[in-house]
Amino acid sequence: MPVSQNAAGHILGHARDTGRSMAHPATRGYQTRARLPFHTDGSDVLGLLCLRTARSGARLTVVGSAAVYNAGLARRPELVERLYRTHFLDRREEQVPGEQPYSAVPLACWYGGKLSLRYNRCYLESAQRFPDVPRLEPADVELFDLIDELADSTESRLDVGFEVGDLLLLNNHAVLHSRTEYEDFAEPELQRHVLRLWLAVRQGRDLPPDFWGNSHSSGGGPGRGGITPRDMIAPQKSAGLADSRCLQGPSPAQIQGETE
Repeated sequence: MPVSQNAAGHILGHARDTGRSMAHPATRGYQTRARLPFHTDGSDVLGLLCLRTARSGARLTVVGSAAVYNAGLARRPELVERLYRTHFLDRREEQVPGEQPYSAVPLACWYGGKLSLRYNRCYLESAQRFPDVPRLEPADVELFDLIDELADSTESRLDVGFEVGDLLLLNNHAVLHSRTEYEDFAEPELQRHVLRLWLAVRQGRDLPPDFWGNSHSSGGGPGRGGITPRDMIAPQKSAGLADSRCLQGPSPAQIQGETE
C-alpha cells in the first residue's frame, strides 16, 4: 500500500525539475535535475513510472546492497562494521512539530536472517548543519567513499534503460539506485516527468522495531516507512524500541542478496 512521500501527505509524487537546488535545506532530490548519487528511499519499495524522458542524461543505475556490502567487507571490514552504528540523516525540514529535524538510525541491520541497508550520503552530510548532531569522523567519510566507489563499480551495477511507459519497482532494503544529472527541454510539455510511489509491503521482511527511527511500525503490516504528514497526529511510541538487534553484522557467506 502507498505511504506519504513528504510532509504535505502526497501519495503520488512527481519527479521533475522544479528549478530548486539541493543547497536549500528543504529541497528533495527528485525536485531537481542534479545528479543523485546511490541511495535508498524511505519505504519498503520505490515505484517509478516514466511519462516523459529528458532531452539527455537522467540515466538510472541500480546495484544490489548485498554486493556492495560483501565487497566492502572483503576490502575494509573495520569500516563496514560502522554501518551498524547510529547515524544521523537530515529530514529536510519535513518533520512534524515537536520532532527532531533528523533521524537517528543504523545504516545496516541484520535481522530475521536478512541484511537491510539504507544509505543517502547527501542527507548524512547535510545533517551536520544541526549543532546537536555528532560530527562525522574521518572513518565515516572513508566508509561513505567506499560505498560510493563499490556501488558505481561496473562489476556490480546495472544501468537501466528507462523509457516512456516503463515501470520500475525497487526493494529499498536490498537495492541502491542513482540518477545522473540531466538536461531538459525548454518546452514545459516536453520536460522529463516521472511518477513516483513509496510502497509499504503488507507482508514484507521482518525489521527491528526502531528501524525507521520514528513512530512508524516495523512489523509486517501497513504503516512502514514514509513521512508523517503535518496534519496527522503521530501515535505514541511503545516501550522497548531501543532493542534493535542491529549491533552485529553477518559474514559474507550469510549474505545471499535476498530481494523479498
